Amino acid sequence: MIIDTHLHPTNLVDEAWRHTGEPFNGERMLKMMDGPYMINGKPRRIDMGFIQPPPGNTGYRDGNRRGRDGIRDYMAYIAELCQKYPDRFIGNFTFNPRWGPEEGALELEFHIKEYGFKMLKLHANMHGYRPDRALDWLRPAMKVCAKYNIVVLIHTGDGPYTIPTQFYPIIREFPMVNFIIGHFGIQTGGNYSFEAFWMAMDTPNVVCESGWCFQSRIVEFAKQLPRNKIVFGTDTPPNEPGMWLRELEVLCSPAPQGMGLDEEGLEDYMGNNIARLCGIKTTPPPRTMEEAQARLTDTYAGVK
Repeated sequence: MIIDTHLHPTNLVDEAWRHTGEPFNGERMLKMMDGPYMINGKPRRIDMGFIQPPPGNTGYRDGNRRGRDGIRDYMAYIAELCQKYPDRFIGNFTFNPRWGPEEGALELEFHIKEYGFKMLKLHANMHGYRPDRALDWLRPAMKVCAKYNIVVLIHTGDGPYTIPTQFYPIIREFPMVNFIIGHFGIQTGGNYSFEAFWMAMDTPNVVCESGWCFQSRIVEFAKQLPRNKIVFGTDTPPNEPGMWLRELEVLCSPAPQGMGLDEEGLEDYMGNNIARLCGIKTTPPPRTMEEAQARLTDTYAGVK
C-alpha cells in the first residue's frame, strides 16, 4: 500500500490556508488519493492516509466550548471520517496543550480506544509554545503515546517554535515513542533539512517525512539514512500528492538524479515503513499491470 502520513480533510473553511474558500472535505480527499498516479509504469493510488484537522482550526475562538468538549469538537469531523471510511482513513489526533495538557491526553486516549487513532500531531507554532521549555505540557500526551504505541508527527521548518532540534528534549525523554520530523524540517520560514537528517541518523526513535524536501536532498539523504528512516507524507492540501510520489519514484532511477533503488525499497518509503511503526500489515509492490489495476478497485475507490 501507499500510505500518506499527512492529510488535512475538513468540513469547514481552513482558517489558516483558506483553500479558495471551499472546504476540502473527505470525499474530495479520497478522490485525490484515488489518482491514479503512475509509479514505475504502473497505476497506483494512495491506499490509506492519516488524517487530522487543519491546524488553523484547532485554536480557541470566541464561542468555542472549552476543555475536553472543545477538543472533541475540533476532532469530530476526523473521527466521523475514520468511521465512515475505515479502510482508507486513520486518525491523527491534534494535540493543542492550550486546551489543557491533561484534558488533551484524556481525549487522545478516548480517540485511540473509540476510533482507533494511531498518530498524534504537534504544531508548536500554530499553538504558541516553545517545545523545549513546555515539557510539562507535552508529557501527559507522550505518556499516552508510549502506552498505546502512538506515533508522534511534529510540524517543523519555521521559527520561532518548530525548529527540529527544539524537540530533542521530549524525544530523548520518551525513547519508546517514535517521532516523525514533519516536512523534513522545511516549511514557510526555513530549511532545517540537515538538522532533520542528523536527528534521524543519530536517534533511534526519529524518522523523517519526505514531503516538502528538495528532490536532490532526498537522494542525498536516502543514500545515507537506514531504509526505515523515511516515510511518505504530502501535507495535502495545500500540496498535491503526485509530485511527492514522483520525488520518491525518482530514487529508482540512475545516479545522479536517483540511486538505483529497488521497488521493495520504494514501497518501504511509500507505505511499509509507516505501516510497521503503526502495526499495519505491509504489502509488496505490484508485480504486473494487472495486479496494479486490481488494487485500484478496492473499497471506496472512486467515491463520489
